[in-house]
Amino acid sequence: MADTRQLYRMPFGKPPFSRQQGGMPVESGSSAAARHTKQKRKSHSLSIRRSNSTEQDQRTGTGMQRDMLDGQDSKLPLSMRSTLLDLFGQIEREFESLYIENLELRREIDTLNERLVSEGQTIEGGELSKGALKAKASHSTSQLSQKLKTTYKASTSKIVSSFKATTSRAVCQILKEYVGHRDGIWDLAITRNSPVVLGTASADHSAALWSIETGKCLLRYAGHAGSVNSIKFHPTEQMALTASGDQTAHIWRYMVQLPVIPPVADISAQCDDELDFSDKEEAEGDAEAQCSEVPTIRVATTTLKSHQGVVIAADWLVGGKQVVTASWDRAANLYEVETSELVHTLTGHDQELTHCCTHPSQRLVVTSSRDTTFRLWDFRDPSIHSVNVFQGHTDTVTSAVFTVGDNVVSGSDDRTVKVWDLKNMRSPIATIRTDSAVNRISVSANQRIIALPHDNRQVRLFDMTGVRLARLPRSNRQGHRRMVCCSVWNEENASCNLFTCGFDRQAIGWNINIPVLLQEK
Repeated sequence: MADTRQLYRMPFGKPPFSRQQGGMPVESGSSAAARHTKQKRKSHSLSIRRSNSTEQDQRTGTGMQRDMLDGQDSKLPLSMRSTLLDLFGQIEREFESLYIENLELRREIDTLNERLVSEGQTIEGGELSKGALKAKASHSTSQLSQKLKTTYKASTSKIVSSFKATTSRAVCQILKEYVGHRDGIWDLAITRNSPVVLGTASADHSAALWSIETGKCLLRYAGHAGSVNSIKFHPTEQMALTASGDQTAHIWRYMVQLPVIPPVADISAQCDDELDFSDKEEAEGDAEAQCSEVPTIRVATTTLKSHQGVVIAADWLVGGKQVVTASWDRAANLYEVETSELVHTLTGHDQELTHCCTHPSQRLVVTSSRDTTFRLWDFRDPSIHSVNVFQGHTDTVTSAVFTVGDNVVSGSDDRTVKVWDLKNMRSPIATIRTDSAVNRISVSANQRIIALPHDNRQVRLFDMTGVRLARLPRSNRQGHRRMVCCSVWNEENASCNLFTCGFDRQAIGWNINIPVLLQEK
């Protein structure tokens, strides 16, 4: 039986060999030589057909492409149409190669089945019934068929992935990199009023404000004694709220003046592929030095310090008169901004909190935890503070955020993202399954597109029904080089409308062509 299994697992494309052990008959030298010569003629014939087909394609491919391009009425640019024709030509040639391999494998299956029938009386020294022979032949055929399907899938996946990568680069492009922090960036946010700037919270104990257009650091906040884990901006005033590993949350005022935008477009991000790593590291070192020289705020306007553990996140309630903080002490606190008074302590989670978020127009708060749940706290009625527990994840819930409508979207270390309806909280209305843990997600207000930052350095875009729209382009020389921690949308900016940050110490501004993205859906 061991010899029989070895025969079934032979590499594709090699003829079966004769065996002399276990009572198996040996194939005669003349018949083996004849069959070997016949297979060589078949392989040679296939090789001639492949080479002739390739040469003919090379001679006529350019002319056919030119005729197709000239004879079609299309609004696509000529270069893009040519690229598409090249890609589909590659697909056709790859499938032709797979088809020929399929024929060879089918012949191999027939040969194996014939040998099983002819050698069935002496396998392992015993006799097999006709039904047993059929079962064994069927098993061999199914094994080879499964390998054939795997070969098809692997080859076509490479082609489709290459095509999708080309499409993603056209729809999703890097516009700007924001470099200057000396450690990983945990969180980022966009101001809700003028001047519109980007804010980042870093493990280097500081927060920073950046010019979106120029990528220059405008201001630093260095009032915390620990990692700055989150940053959020007041809805109407120039105030920022930061949460830190020093067990406090700070509210601080800022004033920045946006730099004059140069008339010539900055193409540094577009030419990033041409830079080697030594040049890029040197540029990052210069950016860190420049960021340390900008104006720095070191004293908070208000300090909130009622937690007994790391404050992992904080957010403003609608109106900006109250804030909520989430901590590793398993509690969330609600404060009055003007008096710094602790109004409520929200308890119930069994493990450390990981995130908190407030509704954009209602007095609702959602808190996430390592206990695999997230909780919805309702403060719309001052006399009743209800709480609802959402159970659906199997690992840490890394974030849960509100949408403009009546939905909550949650992400988890269990590699899933779930969409929930606030009116029916028993089960999610959509589930997105991915290949990596999901960190702090964001949902665009207008088009309701979910941006998923992953541990595996990828960023993916999905709609609210769970349909994948795009994966942001990433290579060794562009995109994030380490875990992506957070994403945030900025739809009011037509060019730079999505931002991501990661533990590679940089934030990236992206241009997502949303109309084209939704059209391709």
